[in-house]
Amino acid sequence: MGVGSMVSAAVVSLLLWFAGVAADASDHRYKINDPVPLYANKVGPFHNPSETYRYFDLPFCSSEKVKDKTEALGEILNGDRLVDAPYKLYFRVDQNSKLACKKHLTKDEVAQFRSAVTKDYYFQMYYDDLPIWGFIGKVDKEGKTDPNDHKYYLYTHIHFDVYYNNDRVIEISAHTDNNAMVDLTEDKEIDVEFFYSVKWKETHTPFEKRMDLYQQSSATAHHLEIHWFSIINSCVTVLLLTGFLATILMRVLKNDFVKYAHDEESADDQEETGWKYIHGDVFRFPKHNSVFAACVGCGTQLFALATFIFILALVGVFYPYNRGALFTALVVVYALTSGIAGYTATTLYCQLEGTNWVRNLLLTGCLFCGPLFLTFCFLNTVAIAYNATAALPLGTIVVIVLIWALITSPLLVLGGIAGKNSKAEFQAPCRTTKYPREIPPLPWYRSTIPQMAMAGFLPFSAIYIELYYIFASVWGHKIYTIYSILFIVFIILLIVTAFITVALTYFQLAAEDHEWWWRSFLCGGSTGVIRLWILLVLLLCSIRHVRLHANLFLLRIHGLHMLWFFPYAWDGWLPCCIAVCPAHLPFYQVRVAL
Repeated sequence: MGVGSMVSAAVVSLLLWFAGVAADASDHRYKINDPVPLYANKVGPFHNPSETYRYFDLPFCSSEKVKDKTEALGEILNGDRLVDAPYKLYFRVDQNSKLACKKHLTKDEVAQFRSAVTKDYYFQMYYDDLPIWGFIGKVDKEGKTDPNDHKYYLYTHIHFDVYYNNDRVIEISAHTDNNAMVDLTEDKEIDVEFFYSVKWKETHTPFEKRMDLYQQSSATAHHLEIHWFSIINSCVTVLLLTGFLATILMRVLKNDFVKYAHDEESADDQEETGWKYIHGDVFRFPKHNSVFAACVGCGTQLFALATFIFILALVGVFYPYNRGALFTALVVVYALTSGIAGYTATTLYCQLEGTNWVRNLLLTGCLFCGPLFLTFCFLNTVAIAYNATAALPLGTIVVIVLIWALITSPLLVLGGIAGKNSKAEFQAPCRTTKYPREIPPLPWYRSTIPQMAMAGFLPFSAIYIELYYIFASVWGHKIYTIYSILFIVFIILLIVTAFITVALTYFQLAAEDHEWWWRSFLCGGSTGVIRLWILLVLLLCSIRHVRLHANLFLLRIHGLHMLWFFPYAWDGWLPCCIAVCPAHLPFYQVRVAL
């Protein structure tokens, strides 16, 4: 009863957390002349979206003291640092060339702006939770190739076009005035005046559909055709594998199963070959059973995490630019599913005749969180050194540690105790011999690495088209919103990975190699290794184009792929790595441009 109450309270907290992620103090209804919140978020180079800084890290002016917006945990994890913008946009009140503020720029500040203009810096703001983008300046090359001959300009006038429907804001866009610029070419002190204009226009678009505009980039007819082509391609792969496995199981194994079931003694008198020759060694427990059980437990938890994230995505929680909802969901759901990891790992460990279940539980708790924490400490230190918005403040780190200590760890222990007391025994269909048979010499292509390469190719071919759109979202300015198609591809990935793992496990046993536990686990996770290799290649290709800390943020994604490779094999005796590439999109939206 206590556990049920705790889970219910956690679910209610999760729902309340979601309710407070995107909404401000207002209910998005305004009267004429009401102030509508406009927040400046961050600035950064357009060609490297992961390199972002606070808006006022550039020497913009403000008419009053800058106030930081109180942000939720997910917003901070997402790198949002919202402050009051210097522009005041009142509901349905037009403004024409209104002075926002004045500032005297020193030589150093002029050089800072010029450097930002050279790197195509853009700004991001939020108006009533609607995102706005714009460039801070431009480079006038005038047909000259020598950078010393280029002219650099800072935009000083922004035009806002706002669309409303009754008492709600529906859409907003911003564009700069090419006739209102300040020359930053020379290192000299200048006085700058920043102006803005506001034009309100009526629209009949309902408030519920105001986010549809941001979904059109990923849901056009052309893109949908490509997505469906990917699904058809994956379905063909599934059908071929299904037919292949059906042939093996129906024609090769059926007769042997019947023979062993009805006449076991006569079957023993016959000469055995292939997998039948090692039937007494197949269910010999794997080496390092504690690590194996911990990996399976972590993988089961991550699979549950991915499933819950997909459910939330399909019901519309993660609509475009719902700041922080994704990261809030990840932190909360991961904490609540830690009991699954403890139960699965301890149950399997006890079935494998393990004795020190406490040590196995500790290993389960640290197997994913430990390397992740060390990677985070290094990357967060680098982000702090560059004063980037990706750096988490101390208060946020304390909150995450408290969640881990007060929710994740207790649920992990409760799951481990439940798994230990389940008293589930491993029921092998045949007796295991006292001494293991010697494995005959095998060709090189039957070793672990070539088998992993073959096992990862087909699942990767089933998802590579979706991976393109995912990478475009993770590393660029595009957004991914077609979660229904992504979920279909996710299911296909599970099926293909399971099928190819079963097939390769059969071939391994047919070659009289009975050490299949870890091999099948690694073959199931090979899709993640292939993605890791591709990402490393892209990183090496991008080193010349991005700054050091941007590369480290890209390494953050790679590291998480590497860490997720092993825990994803979640099935005890036919392990198959989920390799949840869709969970990586929802899991770490660190944006890096190549």
